[in-house]
Formats: sequence, structure tokens, C-alpha cells
Amino acid sequence: MVPAKTARPLHLRLRSVLTVLALLVAPGAAVLGTAGDAFAATKISHATATSMFRSSGITWSSSGNCSDRNNSTCTSFEQLNLATAQGAQTLKSASGCALNITGGTETGHASGTYSHWNGYKLDYGKNTCVTNYIKNTFSYIGLRGDGAPQYQSGAGNIYADEGNHWDVLYYNCGGC
Repeated sequence: MVPAKTARPLHLRLRSVLTVLALLVAPGAAVLGTAGDAFAATKISHATATSMFRSSGITWSSSGNCSDRNNSTCTSFEQLNLATAQGAQTLKSASGCALNITGGTETGHASGTYSHWNGYKLDYGKNTCVTNYIKNTFSYIGLRGDGAPQYQSGAGNIYADEGNHWDVLYYNCGGC
């Protein structure tokens, strides 16, 4: 008699499939965390991020004209979450607006779990098109602790108006 084969639990099969998909979508990216960590973020390199942005017509700039993650005058995408980069692409395609990233994962931003340094946030230069899109498409959810007006997308991402730029927190890719 041959023993019956036991199927792997669904969550283990899904985790394997998602890991493979993440590696196919972002070559050269690393999946952080352990196999049991359901919320592990896929980190990408500066080169991968700039390639993704360039292919979507997204520009970026820095006051220091550099990309060193350890220099606050640079704009770096090193260790950016894949979902954050995809969120920028989603915003660009959904809005049709010119999009210029002015802040990434470089030092000098506020700390915290969902921070620039940890790959969850990007800053965008303000323009009328982007501002109108955010204010007319997303839900106003009140002022942040520092007084910045906040808007929340249907996907749950938070857009904060910091006066001269938009500070955007990406929990996910925004429907990519």
C-alpha cells in the first residue's frame, strides 16, 4: 500500500508562488525577511528603480545632483521597496501628469517604520496637474501631526501636502 501524498498548506504554496513572481518582476531584487514573514518587502537597487522610472516617463532630481544614500542632498533609490516604485508608476499612468521625484531613500528624512529610509516613501515636486489629481481623486483624511493635509487613495496609500512637495507613503503599489 502506498501512503497518500499530503498537500502543502495553501499559505505555503502561495508564498512560494509570490516569491517566484517577485523575483521575476524585479530582477536583482532581494526578498527581505524569513519565509514565515508575511509582510516582507522586496527591495530594489537604485539602478532597477531608475530603469523602472525611466520606462514610465518619471523624472528625478536632487539638490546635490547625486544619488548617494548617505548624503541628504542626494536623491537615492537604493533599498526602495518594489511596491513603492510601482506606486510611482501607477500614479504617473493614472494621472497622466508629469512626475518628478525629489526625495527617495536617502538620509535626512524623518525616521520610523514607514519611512523614506526604509523604502516606503517618495517625495514628488508639486505641479498643478499632480495636485489637482490627488485632491480630486483621493479622500481627504485630515491633518498629519505636523499639520500637513493628507489624502488617502483607494488602495490605502497616503499623500501628504508638505507645502513645496508631496510626501507619499506607499503601503502597496496602488493597484499595479
